[in-house]
Amino acid sequence: MPDSYQYLFGPVPSRRLGRSLGVDLIPFKTCTMNCTFCQLGETTCEVSGRGDYVPMQNVLEELDLWNKRDGQADHITLAGSGEPTLHSHFGDVFRWTKDHTAIPSTLLTNGSLLHFPEVRAEAAQADKVKVTLSAWDEASFLQIHRPAQGVTFDLLVRGERAFREEYSGELSVEVFIVDGVNSEISKVRKIAEIVESINPDRIDINTVVRPPAVAGVEASSEEHLQLLAGLFDPKAAVVASFNQPSTQAVEMGAATLLGLLRRHPATAAQLAQDYNAPLDSVFQTLEKLVAEGRLGVEDRDGKPYYFHRSKNQ
Repeated sequence: MPDSYQYLFGPVPSRRLGRSLGVDLIPFKTCTMNCTFCQLGETTCEVSGRGDYVPMQNVLEELDLWNKRDGQADHITLAGSGEPTLHSHFGDVFRWTKDHTAIPSTLLTNGSLLHFPEVRAEAAQADKVKVTLSAWDEASFLQIHRPAQGVTFDLLVRGERAFREEYSGELSVEVFIVDGVNSEISKVRKIAEIVESINPDRIDINTVVRPPAVAGVEASSEEHLQLLAGLFDPKAAVVASFNQPSTQAVEMGAATLLGLLRRHPATAAQLAQDYNAPLDSVFQTLEKLVAEGRLGVEDRDGKPYYFHRSKNQ
């Protein structure tokens, strides 16, 4: 992928989506929530107001260019640096996908804005949608997600239920488990009851696998997550990676690494494992980008994490 792409990244391998081309419409860490577990760190721009955060015409031009140059992916996924439904015209990406490709589209959203009918209408253009539900009441929602003003647990649940009633595509719910906060069986049973009322097609159980925004936020064990999965009907699937390597190899050139690290800081070992790439080659490319001033590196939990360094840094 050319280094010139500003809004596209990947395609990257996904356990659920195969090779997924990411489309990022939101400036880094602009979100409706400041989740304690977020691997991107603290939300620096906490908002609930929608707007044209990036020029949609420029995004569609990049998609046109990508489609002419390569155009090979299993899914085109709206995700990245913040909450995608904050963009007033995010549905244009799904309409472009349907008009120009046969590739299915996916929306990854925290679900916080689905109580707005216009957001539900735009989201319904996607072939697949994943929402989040990791709390059982307002107090737990505030503790785990630290939402922007005007974003409440009641609105989240009402919006996700309303979307299910209107949406005929594949809807999944991700339940993110923070050990000691929402990991007790009694609490997860409450979450499971609410998830059942949304009636998703799939339920994914996740936990912390990389350094979170808040120190002290811990992962639950794989064994405990498997136990919790049995509380859901239908039974949920554990999707946390737990060091499981990808089965799909990705060419980790400079442009690919820059696109990934702009959205997800990582170590060389994580990148090599996640994308089934040779560690030596990944490390050499990362160090070259650091020397050029295009990447930074910092210690997190005793490990060197690489992150994208903008031209203004």
